[in-house]
Amino acid sequence: MYMNKFLKFTITWIANNLSIPFWTIGHIHLSLNIYHDVIEIVSSLGMNIIVALGFWIEYKNHIKEIK
Repeated sequence: MYMNKFLKFTITWIANNLSIPFWTIGHIHLSLNIYHDVIEIVSSLGMNIIVALGFWIEYKNHIKEIK
């Protein structure tokens, strides 16, 4: 139970604090390089998934607060 709460907190913290740097660096990197490396593609996808999960968790928490 404690680990689940900690994991949710970690994901939302990363999403809140690092979403802009992830997307800014990702878009600059995409415009400068051609993606031939699988590691770069998977890393970019992973960072975007973390931000999306954080957004979803925050949305769920917000809905609970409203009710």
